[in-house]
Amino acid sequence: MNYDRQVWHTFHLLRRILTYLCLSLFAASAASAQPSAPTAAGLTSGEAIYQAGCAGCHGPNGEGAPATSTMFDRPSTFPDFSDCSGTTPELDIDWKATITDGGHGRGFSPIMPSFSDELTSAQIDAVIKYLRTLCHSDRYPRGELNLPRPLITEKAFPESEAIETMAFTTRQASDINTEFSYEYRLSARNQIELAIPYASLHDESGTRVGGVGDVAVGLKRVLFASRDAIVSGFGEIALPTGNSDKGLGSGVTTFTFHLLAAQMLPGDAFLQGQLGTDQPTNTAMSPRTLFWRLNVGKSFREEDGLGRLWSPMFEVVSDRDFVEGAAANVDVVPQFQVTLNRRQHVRANVGLQIPASNREGRPKQLVFYLLWDWFDGGLFEGWK
Repeated sequence: MNYDRQVWHTFHLLRRILTYLCLSLFAASAASAQPSAPTAAGLTSGEAIYQAGCAGCHGPNGEGAPATSTMFDRPSTFPDFSDCSGTTPELDIDWKATITDGGHGRGFSPIMPSFSDELTSAQIDAVIKYLRTLCHSDRYPRGELNLPRPLITEKAFPESEAIETMAFTTRQASDINTEFSYEYRLSARNQIELAIPYASLHDESGTRVGGVGDVAVGLKRVLFASRDAIVSGFGEIALPTGNSDKGLGSGVTTFTFHLLAAQMLPGDAFLQGQLGTDQPTNTAMSPRTLFWRLNVGKSFREEDGLGRLWSPMFEVVSDRDFVEGAAANVDVVPQFQVTLNRRQHVRANVGLQIPASNREGRPKQLVFYLLWDWFDGGLFEGWK
């Protein structure tokens, strides 16, 4: 009896094994008959690569996949590629660094993986070109026109930045002129600016005096923008908040009008220009002036074009009072700007302002600024 039960159990065990093997072979055969899911590796179309490799997280239209399907906590920097105000200020090269090296490439969240082993450089360029089509407005100037900021010449691009600029005279008893500028982009083509100057100077007796100068507010508007050129107008009003008796202000309200332009050149070179006039409300206290500025520069990137950015520049600046017998002051300003962190939204620039005419009483100045593009994140973000 025990022998018959053992044979019976052995028979059923063999039947289950054979059934499992048959089902497995059938499933494998059915799977091989189905076409494999597309992968980004063999694709050339930017849209096809995006849908195969990116849409799972970023959604089919670039607005982000539903949180229930991505199963990760979405960081504050998670992009919406259809949002023109959020994507157009970004440079193609910054997107390429993030896709190539992952979120760490520009100091963003590590949930963004690296695609350096899955995509070629040409495929990444194709994806970026497709991503640019997800913004459906042509009112926004492209981010490449946001060229490195010179020490003196104003930029034509509307930005959201904070800049602290300091100028030191090179004589023994150095004067220090400081200005804090806060810039806020209002819309596709408009920007407002607040400038608060502060100075520490020596009066005629040699005593050091310091205080706030004439606070100014302004509005910038883009008048024209193409793929490689931009022209803007800028109007500013400076209020007599400084003590003119101590040399800390003009003593009158002054209106300033600027025309700003920039041109991208081959080989990551660029040209920037500015033409403007100061129109005080009382010319007996402060003369009207005309000024012009010209800057030429070229950028160099480390790590095969994806790393730290170095931008040597050379400015020529001039101003002249509308007073009989007045001569034009001309200065030259060699300088270089460098990005300080991985995200490249914190930068420094240092240069020397050298009088080239009317040198009497006009010492050389060491000029420095620290720039924070706060639109791209906090001051202490993107360093690692």
